[in-house]
Amino acid sequence: MTKQMRFYFSRMHALDSALCVTVSHSSQYRLIRDWFRMISRLGDGVFWYTLMLAILVTQQTDGIKPVLHMLATGLTGTLVYKWLKHKTLRPRPYQVRQDVWLSGKPLDHFSFPSGHTLHAVAFGLVALFYFPVLAAILIPFIIMVAMSRVILGLHYPSDVLAGAAIGYAIALISINLVSMY
Repeated sequence: MTKQMRFYFSRMHALDSALCVTVSHSSQYRLIRDWFRMISRLGDGVFWYTLMLAILVTQQTDGIKPVLHMLATGLTGTLVYKWLKHKTLRPRPYQVRQDVWLSGKPLDHFSFPSGHTLHAVAFGLVALFYFPVLAAILIPFIIMVAMSRVILGLHYPSDVLAGAAIGYAIALISINLVSMY
């Protein structure tokens, strides 16, 4: 790596870290903290599994394909993010910086990438592929799940961006594969 590249990576890390501190301090407000704790908890899977159940109930046999697609995408996302977390071993921001306020419960010890964001984007895009009418609900929810991870002090912004990019790629590949058949 060149000296110039090291300089840019150092600057990006400093910006990422500073932004993480600033955003995590918004959790000092009870309303914000409680709201994003709830969003994060729903993003643990509760929201997505409820959506899948609602699809099956309302669409009956026509809902099987979208739900199986969402489940396959979710499984792929889990395999990818767990592999990456154990390869990168990036500590969570609150473990590195005392000025990051932890307001949520971590599911594991590592930060990169954000699994919540990865799954929110992947599940959301697959659901929108089949049911675009859900955009008014799903898009704000996806954004709030991503925001919750930084606000609660659990992830750096770059973890969330990486999770979103990976979730987008997984969803796009799966949609293209399903569209072929």
